[in-house]
Amino acid sequence: MTAARHKRKRYWALLASCAGSLLLSAGFGSSRAALTETIVVDWHTGLAISGYDPVAYFTDGKQISGSADFELRYGGVVWRFSNSGNRAAFAADPDVYTPKFGGYDPLGVASGVAVAGKPDVWLISGERLFLFYDRSRLEKFAADPDRFFAEAERRWPDVLQTLSP
Repeated sequence: MTAARHKRKRYWALLASCAGSLLLSAGFGSSRAALTETIVVDWHTGLAISGYDPVAYFTDGKQISGSADFELRYGGVVWRFSNSGNRAAFAADPDVYTPKFGGYDPLGVASGVAVAGKPDVWLISGERLFLFYDRSRLEKFAADPDRFFAEAERRWPDVLQTLSP
């Protein structure tokens, strides 16, 4: 990340924090979403993994859109689910269903870079959900998941340092 980007991020984070404090002190918005980059969030909707149900990848073997009727806040972001059972399963053990590396592409993480994964390019490996930037990266990972996973695990703390808390 460039020095200029760091400066802009600090400026906007400070501005958002000040604006949030002013709104809260004025009585607006008693619950404000935390600013985070540690989980891939759709910038247009503010939803984790673009509003898809993370539990459905495991239970239905496919991506299913979540509903505004079944939302849960976890990790500073809003997650959507297709039914109350999936929301309850996630609430009971979110680490099982949250995409590994917060939804960042494990090949990018293994290279030391945060590359947002896409919810329609996914794989369950080792009982964990992984999101990938594109199909070719998924196929590369699937060819040797243990090697890429081990390298991504090793590099993840460094990648986290580049993301906003």
